[in-house]
Amino acid sequence: MTFWGLFTFFPIAHATNLEALFAEPPSSASPWVFWYWMNGCVSREGITADLEAMKEVGLGGAYLMPIKGPTELPLIDPPLVQLTSAWWDMVRHAMSEADRLGLQIAMHACDGFAVAGGPWITPEISMQKVVWSTTEIEGGHKRSLELPRPDVNEGYYQEIAVLAFPLVESAQVEEPKVTISLPEFDAQFLTIDQDDQRVRMEVPGWIQFAYEEPFLCSSITITPDGNNYQAHRLLLQASDDGESFHTVGRLEPPRHGWQNGAGIVTHAIEPTTAKCFRLVFDKDGSEPGSEDLDSAKWSPVLKVKHIEISPEPRINQFRGKTGEVWRVSSRSSSSLLSDEDCVPLSTVIDLTDALDDQGRLTLDVPGGSWTILRLGHTSTGTRNETGGGGKGLECDKLNPLAVRLQFDCWFGEAIRQIGPELASRVLKIFHVDSWECGSQNWTPSFRGEFEKRRGYDPLLYLPAMAGIPVESADVSERFLYDLRLTISELLIKNFFGTMDELAHENGCQFSAECVAPTMLADGMRHFAEVDIPMGEFWLRSPTHDKPNDIRDAVSAAHVYGKPLVQAEAFTELRMNWDEHPAMLKSLGDRQYCLGINRFVYHVFTHNPWLDRRPGMTLDNVGLYFQRDQTWWRSGKAWVDYARRCQAMLQCGHAVVDIAVFTGEEMPRRAVLPERLVSTLPGIMGKDTVEHEVERLANRGVPLRELPPGVKHSANMTDQADWIDPLRGYAYDSVNHDALLRLAKVREKRIEFPGGASYGLLVVPISRPLSPNSRLMTPELAHRLIDLVQAGAQIVICAPPKQSPSFSGFPGCDSQLRKLVHQLLAKDQNPEHDVGQGRVIRGPIQSDSFADLGLEPDFIATTPSGDRVNNIGWAHRRAKEGEIYFVSNQASSEQQLNVSLRTVGKVPELWDPVSGRRNPATTWQMATGRTLVPIKLAPHESVFVVFRRPTELRDSSEGPNWIELRHELELEGSWKITFDPELGGPKEPLEFANLVDWTTRPEEDIRFFSGTCVYRQKFYWTPLASDVNRYWLELGKVADLASVKLNDIECGVAWTAPYRIEVTDALRPGMNDLEIKVTNTWVNRLLGDQSHPDAPQWSWTTAPPLPKNKTLREAGLIGPVILSAQ
Repeated sequence: MTFWGLFTFFPIAHATNLEALFAEPPSSASPWVFWYWMNGCVSREGITADLEAMKEVGLGGAYLMPIKGPTELPLIDPPLVQLTSAWWDMVRHAMSEADRLGLQIAMHACDGFAVAGGPWITPEISMQKVVWSTTEIEGGHKRSLELPRPDVNEGYYQEIAVLAFPLVESAQVEEPKVTISLPEFDAQFLTIDQDDQRVRMEVPGWIQFAYEEPFLCSSITITPDGNNYQAHRLLLQASDDGESFHTVGRLEPPRHGWQNGAGIVTHAIEPTTAKCFRLVFDKDGSEPGSEDLDSAKWSPVLKVKHIEISPEPRINQFRGKTGEVWRVSSRSSSSLLSDEDCVPLSTVIDLTDALDDQGRLTLDVPGGSWTILRLGHTSTGTRNETGGGGKGLECDKLNPLAVRLQFDCWFGEAIRQIGPELASRVLKIFHVDSWECGSQNWTPSFRGEFEKRRGYDPLLYLPAMAGIPVESADVSERFLYDLRLTISELLIKNFFGTMDELAHENGCQFSAECVAPTMLADGMRHFAEVDIPMGEFWLRSPTHDKPNDIRDAVSAAHVYGKPLVQAEAFTELRMNWDEHPAMLKSLGDRQYCLGINRFVYHVFTHNPWLDRRPGMTLDNVGLYFQRDQTWWRSGKAWVDYARRCQAMLQCGHAVVDIAVFTGEEMPRRAVLPERLVSTLPGIMGKDTVEHEVERLANRGVPLRELPPGVKHSANMTDQADWIDPLRGYAYDSVNHDALLRLAKVREKRIEFPGGASYGLLVVPISRPLSPNSRLMTPELAHRLIDLVQAGAQIVICAPPKQSPSFSGFPGCDSQLRKLVHQLLAKDQNPEHDVGQGRVIRGPIQSDSFADLGLEPDFIATTPSGDRVNNIGWAHRRAKEGEIYFVSNQASSEQQLNVSLRTVGKVPELWDPVSGRRNPATTWQMATGRTLVPIKLAPHESVFVVFRRPTELRDSSEGPNWIELRHELELEGSWKITFDPELGGPKEPLEFANLVDWTTRPEEDIRFFSGTCVYRQKFYWTPLASDVNRYWLELGKVADLASVKLNDIECGVAWTAPYRIEVTDALRPGMNDLEIKVTNTWVNRLLGDQSHPDAPQWSWTTAPPLPKNKTLREAGLIGPVILSAQ
């Protein structure tokens, strides 16, 4: 470490609980792993070896998750299929071994990792969706007709309603002539709903629909070919002669997640009559991709299978608004849907009872043209696709009976098979992992639940679920909002609430990952029903990274009072076999800065063999973190680092000043920093604003490639660009539920029961996931008034104008206007008092919130005073004092002055890599802040801890970092021993100097992966008597180095500055030095691949590495220097 100055050798006296936690982190601070049992390949000896390896490096437990069934050619004979007696025997063995070793086990809600299904789930209790068919008839006489049955999945269909309403007048349907700018390409197939042909366009061009007579276009439905953004941002032009075109408008893609970008979208169009319509493709102006615009991540080409231009008015992008998929879209306006385009509610007739069991309808409606709408529900057909023997339909997430059955048949059966006594000691966590089964929008009890919750019967409004507007655009949108709200509430209560209840009944904690962006919900609300919220982050996989997942989990943990918040850690799209702890450190530290305080490493794949290395993998996905990793044993130092960090970050509660309201839209999520630039431009700074404008401009729509073979938008948002976005202020998101139920005001701060406390609530400007910030329920507005009158400070950018809901309509809108009048001053003053609090009109142009009594919590500057923005930080307040975690996110050394918002206590510097604790020797206190100079090596981190009261205002007793002078460079030859069991030379070698192994001519050295032992004897004579400590600086290391001097283990160097203290081992005279250096698997795998006919020293189920991949630097490269402090 670079911190410890003149007095660093003096121990800090009077050990406290905080010190004890740091020295010996509790079990809660130990990282866990996802333990995947792949393809039925499980062995008793492999289980024992896996668990012993976990215990050896200090892991706390494992999430046991079987993945898929046996491959076509099983890798072991016989394979062990999930749910068989032989497989349960292995589960019992795993639990017994975990019990013996003092490890804990978690199990998922089903076979595989998504989400909750199995063979016991029949179609009627599987996830349900609304389906429909329409029939047009002429009224005026009694008649009987057979209604077409809507689409059916899994052979299951149940009626919801049959409704009749007058046919809205529309233009006559006509088959257009379709042409395209591509030469010699017949695009007529685009008018047919088919799956065999598609248009692919890489350069600007157009698709034209020509009609014999003027044709009314009111909506356009597009089916893309795969996950395609460009299909939904085409420019619509119209012409009456096919030569002179005018622009009608550009289609706007809905915000969507990774599971529904390939779906059908119906775009409402301002009614336009013409004989010719063109859809023009040009990638310029494309938005870069994001978590909520997944299809824009990929190459900007147009890929489309079907286009329907229709005169029928439809609710804009209704499939997302009905909850069929996770999407967010702008509301349909009256310019898109006039009242004349909508079905009057007074004309809707309920004919449900007139439909017989054979689907025949007997009716007698007045004269005129009528639409008969038959609505029902069927299974979505989704399954837990990553399962094996336990694979089946996903249970109905809105039906508590289906949820209970799912729990009992998988997790409950696990408890019965293990035995309740053993399970009570070992099986400690029930888990719901990645939500990968899409959304659902119905359950048999839905109509009654809707009426109970929203206060009105949804029956006559149900045409809106088929996209047919009722009464008005506004009424249709309000009803669909209420529909989505009801879906979210039922998901929380009936799925998460039921699972939470059952987990606790069985003595387990409940952990869960995010539901967004796949299942319609409030992305934070479900975490109130779990014990351990969990997000996820990815390594070198920008297209799959999930910064919003992290923000959802952390913010929810804070506002709902969950002390542990986990992350699925270091998941990787394409494993490169070159991963090592130093590479991972800054990414992990960044998540600590955001509020994560326990990692679950992804992934420890069970290796059933003891003689095949590296062995089993999750194909090529995930960080290879298992017992046959080359650096597994020396990597314990990295795990110890995590344990210390997590122990500290679990103390007390997070100190966060700013709460950002997630909005009233549904679905909703925590707010990402880039979405706050328009609301807080002054706080985020001019450079950030300009950078974001340029990023969103996406000029030229550039692509980049990471990992190899995965091309994507170069301007996608990157978490690494938002390390300290509010420049010294931390923020959380807070949702409607938490504000309504839990928020209180104390001493002008909004507080929540778990300890979260915010000095300012920000209601942001409209943004992609909240396209209309002027929508607000009266309940929320009333709550804001209560809070501000009690002393809270609130920033509001746009005065709310109407409620998003139909509940209480129209009185809800007038009530809202009265409340907004109370909240906001008539004179448009930027600030005004309301009761004991204050309302501030945004956007905020000032560069701090100091005028509101909120000084920045953390400021990092260079010695010359320039602001530094690549320093991550987190602040926690414990009973013993203030804890700041500080992380250098740069790949270069930085000397800093960190100014922290605390006074009256001596700063201490605690090193989570070495475990040493030392008082800062130089610091200053003034105006409510303490300034501490520090120096951080590349990607280094430190805890600044304030515990001990002091009357002093400053100290200046030398630098807070190590200043070294070189005493001896260990030059000359080294005796080096490779492991012949891993393909290394059989006999020890002598290197004349330190070099990268891959530069050697010997192939058994060049391709070696594993641990190599360097030995050298050196003679040392002390040069001075004033030296306190001695350090061995290793220079360049690839990748980990364990140092032993004179048979005394001195430690592992795994991260910069690659320096180990040797004070207690060094002796005058001759010294015997041994350094064990471990590299990664990549060189051995490349060597074996390039010599397929030679003896193979590796064996793995992972696919081969790319042929163009080169060897990676390896070994101790140095220079190795003995230095004195």
